[in-house]
Amino acid sequence: MRAARAIPIPSMVIADFLPPRPDRSWDLARQVGITHVIAKCAPELSGLNPPWDIEALRSIQERFAAAGLILIGLEGDQFDMQRIKLGLDGRDEDLARYRQMLANMGQLGIGLLCYNFMATIGWCRTDVRVPARGGAITNRFHLAGVEQKLVPLEERVTEEKLWENYEYFIRAVLPAAEKADVKMGLHPDDPPVSPLRGVGRIFTTPVAFARAMALSSSPSHRITFCQANFKAMGCDVTAAARRFADRIAFVHFRDIAGTAEDFIETFHDNGPTDMPAMLRLYHEIGFLGPIRVDHVPSLAGEENLPHGYALLGRLFAVGYMKGILDTARIPYR
Repeated sequence: MRAARAIPIPSMVIADFLPPRPDRSWDLARQVGITHVIAKCAPELSGLNPPWDIEALRSIQERFAAAGLILIGLEGDQFDMQRIKLGLDGRDEDLARYRQMLANMGQLGIGLLCYNFMATIGWCRTDVRVPARGGAITNRFHLAGVEQKLVPLEERVTEEKLWENYEYFIRAVLPAAEKADVKMGLHPDDPPVSPLRGVGRIFTTPVAFARAMALSSSPSHRITFCQANFKAMGCDVTAAARRFADRIAFVHFRDIAGTAEDFIETFHDNGPTDMPAMLRLYHEIGFLGPIRVDHVPSLAGEENLPHGYALLGRLFAVGYMKGILDTARIPYR
């Protein structure tokens, strides 16, 4: 079957983050009206080669197409990025694979890559069984509760060195992204604290994002505006969205209560952020791109599903978001 191709549209696109192999989440996404997909296509999830192999990426795209879903973006590390992030021998080989992945995405019409530059430690929570509304279970990060043991010395990196590695990376891959017409959306560090177990983290403030964006004016050099992470930075999240309005390629719609050092992830409708106002703001600043609900509590019967990504909470959040958009008469698909 011929793969469906993403078609640019003048509206927000409600997408969902789905696994690259069919499961119940694919059915539920279609049933609530979602047709656009963001996926992580790493081999351990797809059962195939990383997406620097175009046939592997094409196969995943065709899986989604056969189910009536359009793959419009990739998210996360699609293969081991440690040599790139730590600046180790072999990173140039990995960067060549990264450029090939971007070329493949362009050839297949997959126009978004959400990436991060968190070395060694990715998104981190200290408690994944925090009681929430009605007995639901949610996540907490408490810096004081982080395991104090430092990671091995060879897996640590200073902020200064990480900036050097990031600049090397972005200058190496941006020309390929631009040629492929792929937008690369930089995701904040989650949580935005540094260091974490001895590992420096650099994308923890709006100032850091401004510094990153100043490296290039390429239309491919963009931001994933993970709303809760910017809130955790302690900034005015609405001001941050306005500041980076012309660089936002992708939005993660979620909320937290607390600070970067100690926060709990909330339901979309009971956190401190005015979520309807945020959706109106994205429309006001002219955001036309994918938006997806992120990290949700686990509801009854889903306690064993991956924390932050249980199905029922996501369905609730999608319905909540669609209701706001409909009420505000904001177009989406």
